[in-house]
Amino acid sequence: MAAQSQPTSEQLLERILSSLSDDKAEDVVQIDLRGKTSIGDYMVLASGRSTRQVAAMAEKLTDRLKQEFRITCKVEGKDAGDWVLIDSGDVIVHIFRPEVREFYQLEKMWMPAGTEAAPAAEG
Repeated sequence: MAAQSQPTSEQLLERILSSLSDDKAEDVVQIDLRGKTSIGDYMVLASGRSTRQVAAMAEKLTDRLKQEFRITCKVEGKDAGDWVLIDSGDVIVHIFRPEVREFYQLEKMWMPAGTEAAPAAEG
């Protein structure tokens, strides 16, 4: 794929979801943030089975976005591997170990009351 100058948030979301799928992320959920906050257009939450898998998924995702879109992401928590936050600009990605994800329950914070988080579309 040729590098693009500025991907749309939808193109970025699609590539993030495919990267997570390629790396066997579990329980991937996307949340549409448009009109709710200025931090980004989408939030993606995913789980990895171990600290090693969480850190590896984050590393591969940031490398792919840099190679394909020339986006340098801000990354927090990769060394610990319990919860990695990746800020790609328009899409915020959280990759957790399952226990950490359950503890913080970010889906509940960002989803409208009474709704369930929609599983991300398989790509």
